[in-house]
Amino acid sequence: MGDLVPARSLNDLAYCSRRYWLERVEGQWADSADTEQGRNVHRRVDAPSKDGLPAPSDLSVHRVVRSLDLGDPELGLVARIDLVEVTAGEIAPIEYKKGTAPDAPDGAWEPERVQVAAQVLLLRKHGYDVPRGYLYFAESQRRVPVEVTPELERRTLELVEEASRLAVADVAPPPLLRSPKCAKCSLIELCLPDETRMLRGELDEVRPFVPARDDRIPLHVVTHGTSLGIDHEEVVVRERGKEIGRVRLIETSQVVVRGNASVSTPLLTALAEHQIPLAVHSWGGWYVGSFLPAGGFAAGLRVAQHRWAADAEASLGVARVLVHGKIRNQRTLLRRNGKDVPRAALQSMADAAAEALRAPNAPSLLGLEGSAARTYFENFPRMLRKDLPFDMDGRNRRPPKDPINALLSFGYACLARELTHALAQVGLEPHVGFYHRMRPGRPALALDLMEEFRPLAVDSAVLTAVNTGTLTPDDFQMRTTGVILRDRGKKVFLYTLERRFDELATHPVFGTTLSLRRIFVLQARLLARFLTGEVPSYLPYRTR
Repeated sequence: MGDLVPARSLNDLAYCSRRYWLERVEGQWADSADTEQGRNVHRRVDAPSKDGLPAPSDLSVHRVVRSLDLGDPELGLVARIDLVEVTAGEIAPIEYKKGTAPDAPDGAWEPERVQVAAQVLLLRKHGYDVPRGYLYFAESQRRVPVEVTPELERRTLELVEEASRLAVADVAPPPLLRSPKCAKCSLIELCLPDETRMLRGELDEVRPFVPARDDRIPLHVVTHGTSLGIDHEEVVVRERGKEIGRVRLIETSQVVVRGNASVSTPLLTALAEHQIPLAVHSWGGWYVGSFLPAGGFAAGLRVAQHRWAADAEASLGVARVLVHGKIRNQRTLLRRNGKDVPRAALQSMADAAAEALRAPNAPSLLGLEGSAARTYFENFPRMLRKDLPFDMDGRNRRPPKDPINALLSFGYACLARELTHALAQVGLEPHVGFYHRMRPGRPALALDLMEEFRPLAVDSAVLTAVNTGTLTPDDFQMRTTGVILRDRGKKVFLYTLERRFDELATHPVFGTTLSLRRIFVLQARLLARFLTGEVPSYLPYRTR
């Protein structure tokens, strides 16, 4: 019954059509403390009863049926009813809610009343005489009757028609305008109502509803020969059969393994169920790939992304602003941290950033980026402490020939992983980009989006790790073919990098304070809004 409208979705639609769109059409979801509490309340009625409903003509016996699935193509509805109670010849659906009974004119607000009305209509369609349903509010332990009047029935059917229309619409409904409903919505970070309205010129400020940081943290496993498994909702890490650590799934944002490590299938299943990605890096630090939870949502967004990628002129427009943002951020970092940086170098980078916005084609844009990058990395040593035994001669890689370049390559690989996960979380395809050439195994869009973040996220972390003496020459191994980080150096730099990703920053457009890792996801969502036409332009993240 996949084409039928769930009664639960009518609740969302009556509350906010955009919330319905995000959940039902794009398949996106986000938990909050309220949704977790609601899930706990429902556990007592989630287990289906062994016995089904009695026949409509035999309602004399008392019976309680839990978690009953009903659907009807003619109504266009489907529902999983928490509880159906048969007593004294009357049958009624009961919908469980976690909170207290509201002080509403009809005992409950319209979204909840519509949801119960849909359940009543389904029972009627199956031959039962059902005058009313009930809402049970767990916190106040109170039942509220919902009388399904002709007016409520008409409103419910109107919402079914609207839901069916939105399901095939090409454009998402606009977000609510400064509505108090937004503060209580678990999808606020996915919806971005104020941010979207501001970029459309409809608001002057953004309410700070999005949490500054994620409560969860990444798990990095960098020890050779480890095995990862699952035990009672905890990730268990073992070395040669001996347990060396465990972390709770609920506290984990991602799992990152390096080198020779094994991961059990039960753990992969648990990670997928909790929407936790697992990333794999080679022992040298290269980002190999990720195991991502099953997607399939945001099909319309993927279609829009592919259309943009197939249009050379449209792709060039996106690439211009990405390169512009990268050069501006490189120049800002160099200007703030460099000693005796030549004015000519800063001016040439400013000119390159401005010219990037007018680049006539992709080759010329690539040339501007390359020229600015050479100027930037030629002056990178001016940001290093002179009394430390570290230096570099421009940017080099594959393999890096000095410790600074080894750190940059390692950090960029980590950043590529972070942006791959951010794009997948939003619903974009990480491998279909607009600037970097698309080829098998290359997350082109992640590389596109990370351009603006390279100097702010990785280069600044390298400067911190080196200039504070956190890393020493002993943390690197010099080989004839290049330089690699030793085990201690990897752990120390990962800690520095994670601290940088978790640092709070003020978004230059919205004025809200977020961690850099949350800004990764925010920028990915703004790119998605631009590709689908919700906002007129994509603004790269630029440090002030």
